[in-house]
Amino acid sequence: MVLSSTIAREAPTPAHICPMDRSCSYLQQAASQLNLDTNITTILEHPRKVITVSIPVKLDTGEVQVLAGHRVQHSDILGPYKGGIRYHPSVTLREVSALAMLMTWKCALLGIPYGGAKGGIAIDPNQYSVGELERITRRYTSELIKDIGPAVDIPAPDMGTSAREMAWMMDTYSMHVGHAVPGIVTGKPLSIGGSRGRQQATGRGVMLAIREALAERGQSLAGASIAIQGFGNVGSSAAILLHEAGAKILAVSNGSGGVYSEGGLDIPALQAHLQDNPRQMGTFPGGEAIGNADLLLLPCDVLVPAALEDQITAENADRIQAKIVAEAANGPITLDGDRILADRGILVLPDILTNAGGVVVSYLEWVQGQSYVFWDEERVNREMEGLMVNAYHRVSATARCKTISFRLAAYTLGVGRVAQALSDRGLYP
Repeated sequence: MVLSSTIAREAPTPAHICPMDRSCSYLQQAASQLNLDTNITTILEHPRKVITVSIPVKLDTGEVQVLAGHRVQHSDILGPYKGGIRYHPSVTLREVSALAMLMTWKCALLGIPYGGAKGGIAIDPNQYSVGELERITRRYTSELIKDIGPAVDIPAPDMGTSAREMAWMMDTYSMHVGHAVPGIVTGKPLSIGGSRGRQQATGRGVMLAIREALAERGQSLAGASIAIQGFGNVGSSAAILLHEAGAKILAVSNGSGGVYSEGGLDIPALQAHLQDNPRQMGTFPGGEAIGNADLLLLPCDVLVPAALEDQITAENADRIQAKIVAEAANGPITLDGDRILADRGILVLPDILTNAGGVVVSYLEWVQGQSYVFWDEERVNREMEGLMVNAYHRVSATARCKTISFRLAAYTLGVGRVAQALSDRGLYP
């Protein structure tokens, strides 16, 4: 047996793309707007618990690797920790910490009784077999067994994970406690307590946020021109729902490139093409090839960055031609890029609002799992829409009343709710 270690030492991240710096900056802006006590702000800047575990895994070859698994629990002031598990080579402790904080504000903004958490392992899941991924997931869950639970911390899928990994997590936890616990994770398969509507939930939330923003400008989804960077689960779901609502999807892209059509893409036909040619987006016969960078600069009503972080920066923000930018990804706009868009009067629908549909339906799944009463998809979608639309209009009203950006309004509402709860609960001991 050969023992090798793949625990990476994290390199410093450049300041202009550091996710933790960005998260703390938005917190400070909201705290200033709210005139928060500095002691409360200091508490909210720091995660309550940071967990890093070693994950020894035997590969199919017989070699053993030791991976590093992270779980950051930012706040449980409003309820159990909630957040995804990410399998991606770029996972770092700083990134996970930033995303955990983001989840705290997101849940608070939507009125969900959760705090924020995030977890991840720095691997490319495509480089591992199904059996290896199962062993990694089960060992990771076992190492976290004392720190998760349906009333403590409830993981969910994220980049690189899916219902499959959630099923393994649920089974591992259930084996440890001796009985089935459907509420330990969300995003599970329907067969073991998952919720209908979960697959398209984040994309549906993106569609709803765009719909409400256009309506406030006297425009409907029908005929609206939209460009979507990223065609994973979120981007593709949003594209389908927007297309069904009559929007004109000018362009979409993924890691292999993009495709553009001035008259609008046939999204169902594109999906069929990608099933047969998953890495050949640009060869779709219903459009012409376009690069990811060029897609961002297309003139359109709505630009949807649904891929990775830091796509709109100081280098390209002054050339964005969209009237609205809807952040379907987490942190697709840098601090400098955000300032430039604000100065140019481009409406940015912030990630803690726009991509919150997933955590809303995760919450609804948890409620169903706790009660062992499961709903049909129509009810799930109706409940989610109500929460999303109400949150949107609270943000919009706050932005108008205080003459601030949508982002600052969203953070002010989210941070304000957590800060109030912290003040009411007091500091122990």
